[in-house]
Amino acid sequence: MSTTISEHSSLKFISNNLDNSQKTNLYKRMLKPRLIEEKMLILLRQGKISKWFSGIGQEAIAVGVTAALKNEEYILPMHRNLGVFTGRDIPLYRLFSQWQGKANGFTKGRDRSFHFGTQEFKIVGMISHLGPQLGVADGIALGNLLKKNKQVTAVFTGEGGTSEGDFHEALNVAAVWDLPVLFCIENNGYGLSTPTNEQYRCKHMIDKGVGYGMEAHQIDGNNILEVYSKVAELTESMRENPRPVLLEFITFRMRGHEEASGTKYVPQDLMDAWALKDPVENYEKYLLETEVLTEEMIHNFKKEIKQEIDENLELAFAEGVIESSESDELNDVYKEFVYQNIKPNKDVKNIRLIDAISDGLRQSMERHENLVIMGQDVAEYGGVFKITDGFVAAFGKERVRNTPICESAIVSAGMGLSINGFKAVIEMQFADFVSSGFNPIVNYLAKSHYRWNENADVVVRMPCGAGVGAGPFHSQTNEAWFTKTPGLKVVYPAFPYDAKGLLATSIEDPNPVLFFEHKALYRSVYQDVPTDYYTLPLGVAALLKEGNDVTVITYGAGVHWALEVLGKHTDIKADLLDLRTLQPLDTETIYTSVKKTGKVIILQEDSLFGGIASDISAMVMENCFEQLDAPVKRVASLETPIPFAAALEKNYLAKNRFEKELLDIINY
Repeated sequence: MSTTISEHSSLKFISNNLDNSQKTNLYKRMLKPRLIEEKMLILLRQGKISKWFSGIGQEAIAVGVTAALKNEEYILPMHRNLGVFTGRDIPLYRLFSQWQGKANGFTKGRDRSFHFGTQEFKIVGMISHLGPQLGVADGIALGNLLKKNKQVTAVFTGEGGTSEGDFHEALNVAAVWDLPVLFCIENNGYGLSTPTNEQYRCKHMIDKGVGYGMEAHQIDGNNILEVYSKVAELTESMRENPRPVLLEFITFRMRGHEEASGTKYVPQDLMDAWALKDPVENYEKYLLETEVLTEEMIHNFKKEIKQEIDENLELAFAEGVIESSESDELNDVYKEFVYQNIKPNKDVKNIRLIDAISDGLRQSMERHENLVIMGQDVAEYGGVFKITDGFVAAFGKERVRNTPICESAIVSAGMGLSINGFKAVIEMQFADFVSSGFNPIVNYLAKSHYRWNENADVVVRMPCGAGVGAGPFHSQTNEAWFTKTPGLKVVYPAFPYDAKGLLATSIEDPNPVLFFEHKALYRSVYQDVPTDYYTLPLGVAALLKEGNDVTVITYGAGVHWALEVLGKHTDIKADLLDLRTLQPLDTETIYTSVKKTGKVIILQEDSLFGGIASDISAMVMENCFEQLDAPVKRVASLETPIPFAAALEKNYLAKNRFEKELLDIINY
C-alpha cells in the first residue's frame, strides 16, 4: 500500500492506493453538500425555508459511506446526512422542493427536511423518534439475506440515539441473525445540548458493539479517505461474509442541533479546536499539497456546483404552492388495495378458531413465497398457542423466525422486510406486549404511505382478551389504541370461518393490519370451515340476526355474549351486527340497521371510555338522530385493569351487564 501523508493538514490523510480520479470524486462529493448548506443557511435567514439541520463539519461520513456502497444498496440516513442524498445524485430541484414543501419533493408537502425516503434512490428516511430506523435496517438486511443478493444495508444514528431502547434491540437482532447491517454512529459530541458524558458511561461507542458480540471500529469521521477506505473494505467483506458491523465516527457538530438552537452551550475552545479539523478544508489542502488538484480546478468545481444549485433553486422557486384536496389527502393514507374475492371450496371441516387461524396462516405461507413469520417462540415450539406448530418443518427457519424479546425492533424489521419486497406476519405473544412495539406501529407503519408513498405490508397478530384468568398483563383487548391511528387497519373476528378468510385478506392487503384473536374463543368456538384458501373482504359487517326491535352492535367475544342473551330472550327481535373489522368500519350497514330499528346498543369487552363504542355512538347520533327512539347505549367492562381471580374477572367483564342494559333499552 502506497501512502501519502499531508504535512500541512490538521488531519493525516493516507491515500490507500486511491487514484487521483477517485480522490477528486470524493472531494467534489463533499464540496457539493457543503455549498448547498451554505446556500440553505442564507435562505433560512430570508425565510424561504422553515428549518435546517446542519451537517457542516460532518460531510465526510455521509459522503464516504455512500461512495463505498453500491447504488442498489439501501441507506437509512439522519437529518444531518445531506451527502447521502447528493451522493445518490438526487436532482437538486427535488431536494429544494422537498425543503419548501412543494409537489416535486418526496412527501407532497406532508413532511419536512430529510423526513422522507425514496425507493428510486434506495434511501429510507428517518422519523423524529430516531430509533425505529435501526430495526428497519435489520428488516431490509434480512430481506437481502433471503434474496441471497450479497447486499449491505447502512443505517445512521447519532450518539444520543444510542441511548434509545430501539438501538439496543436492533443491534441484538442483527447480531443474533448475522444481518449485513453497517450501524453508523456519528459521535458529534452533543445530543442537541446534552454532552456525551451525560449520555453514556462506556469509554467509547464501539464498546456497545462489543457488548453484543459485534465487530466494531472507531474511525476519524472528518477524514474522508479513512472513512471511504475502511467502509469500502468492510462492505466488501460483509457481502461475502454477512454480519453486522458497528462504526463509531468521531466528529463534531459545528452548528446547532437545528439552526434555531444555536451553540452557546458549547465551550469556545472546543469549537475552535474542531474548526481546525474541518473535513472539506483539510482535504482540499491535502489535494493541493499532493498536486491532485490546483486552485483553478477547485475554483471551477465550486463555480460549477454553485451554478447547479442556483439553476435548481430557480426551478424550485418557480414551482407553485402545493395544492391538495380532502379526497387526495384521505386517499393517500392507505396504499390502494384491490380486493380479490377467492371463493371457498365446498369441502369443509368442523374446526376451532385457533385451527382456522393456523390453517389460514399456513395456506398464506404456501401462497406467498415472500411471506415471513416472526415472533417469540414461533419456530420449533410453535408459539405459545401452537398456531405455528409444524411450520418450521414445512417452510424452514428462514421464513419462520424466533425473535429475541424485542417487540419494537421486530415490528420495525417487519417494515424493513416490506420495503425490500416481502410480506411480514408478526406474532405478539400477547396483545398486551404490543405496548413495547407501539412506537413503530403508530409512527412508522401507519404513517409511511401518507408521508412518502411507502406502504407497510405487515400483519401484527394480537392474541387478546379476558375470560381465561390471565390477569392485567395478558388479558387486554386494546384495539382502541389502533383504531384511533390513521393508516392502520384493525380486524377482530369472532368465528373460525371469518378468522381464516379475513386473515388471508389481511396478508394480501399491502397495508399494516392489527389482527385480533380472542384467546377465550381459540378452543371454545367451532364452525364448519372450508379446507382450501379463501378470502373475505375487510370493512363488511356480518348480520347474524334480523329484527325490528333493536340493533345490537358488537365484535369478538361480545358477539357470543350477545347471542347467548338473545337466545335467552327469544321475544326480542334484534339486528345483531358482528363488525368483524373495526378499521375500515362498515358504517353503511350500521346506519341502515339503526334507521330501521330506531334503537341501538353497542357492546365491547374493552373498558368504556375512549373505546370504539364511543365513536360508533357519536357517529350514530350524527347520522341517525332523527330515526332514534331511545338514547344510544354503550355497554363495556369496568374502568379498571383486568383482575386475575375468577370472581373478580367475571365482575369486570361487560357480559354480565349486557342483559340488563338490553332490556332497559327495549323497554325505553
